Amino acid sequence: MNRFTTPQPSRHNSPTTRAQKLAYLKFECQDLDRAERFLTDFGLSVALRTPELLYMRTADSEPFCYVAKKSDKSAFTGFGLHVASRSDLIKLSHLDEASALTWTTQPGGGEIVQLQDPSGFIVDAIYGQEPVPTLTHRPALSFNFEQKMERINNTQRPPVSVPEVLKLGHVVMEVAKFQQSCGWYTRHFGFIPSDVQLLPDATPAVVFLRLDLGDTPTDHHTLAIAQGFMPAYSHSAFELVDADAVGMGQRILRERGWRHAWGIGRHILGSQIFDYWQDSWGNKFEHYCDGDLFTADVEMGIHPVSREAMSQWGQPMPRSFTKPKLTPKAIRALIHNVRYSPDLSVRKLISLAKIFT
Repeated sequence: MNRFTTPQPSRHNSPTTRAQKLAYLKFECQDLDRAERFLTDFGLSVALRTPELLYMRTADSEPFCYVAKKSDKSAFTGFGLHVASRSDLIKLSHLDEASALTWTTQPGGGEIVQLQDPSGFIVDAIYGQEPVPTLTHRPALSFNFEQKMERINNTQRPPVSVPEVLKLGHVVMEVAKFQQSCGWYTRHFGFIPSDVQLLPDATPAVVFLRLDLGDTPTDHHTLAIAQGFMPAYSHSAFELVDADAVGMGQRILRERGWRHAWGIGRHILGSQIFDYWQDSWGNKFEHYCDGDLFTADVEMGIHPVSREAMSQWGQPMPRSFTKPKLTPKAIRALIHNVRYSPDLSVRKLISLAKIFT
């Protein structure tokens, strides 16, 4: 019997579809040149550039992992998810919040259905996208251990250069409608909760959601949702080949003048070695390696939420990492959502503030 009075996130028995992979992130951006410089220093490569659009890619076979549309504001607008078949797209197109099924003109092509989640983020469901040739990257370094010595009469010198990003790993969002948002992704895309973190009153504050690929191992989380007072982008994460690549990324980004957010350290839930950086508009991007992999049969873990629960070692999480920007728009959203969101209350906001800020 569940000892918690508040319903916890749970997997859906018969989801509309089961997402197969995180495809890309979608942004609006005031300065595409500056966005390109940061992301290139971060380890991505230009896939396509026009006066109005910037597409960036990783070293894997995805045509792109990031798209920014030139705008008079800077904002995260949503992301894309691969689904397994065209019939999955047809199922999604029948939902009330869905667009018709159309062909996309984005790199790689394919068919797409566009949806809007309960928090207003755009989710592109995509099928039939053509892969592109992979890019070269250095192999992972070998390590000498006292009982396992692999490198004899040979030195270890990784190149002093921008580390190649291997893939887009996950995206994390803050929402006011926590339970509704979590239920939407488990119901329509088959996400499985890997771990949930609870406030002292046992209400969920953070959930880490992974793909349901059956017996095929998948990342501990592809999507994470955190309780906030308004919809907001928290960060996205990109996988590197090893810990030396994470360290080299920190060196390069520091030397080129970009703003550090948090790291290096190792997460507790997911186990990744991480390092966070910010672009010119404060959007956080994470380098990581060595994350946990789960199959579908692993049950959800339940844990208390705290700043200490965010990392096992390394720099403590700075208070600035989760401190919201209290603009007039944010204050209006806070007042509105405290009044109308079933998941938000003054008491919960106070608990979150005590823990994180």
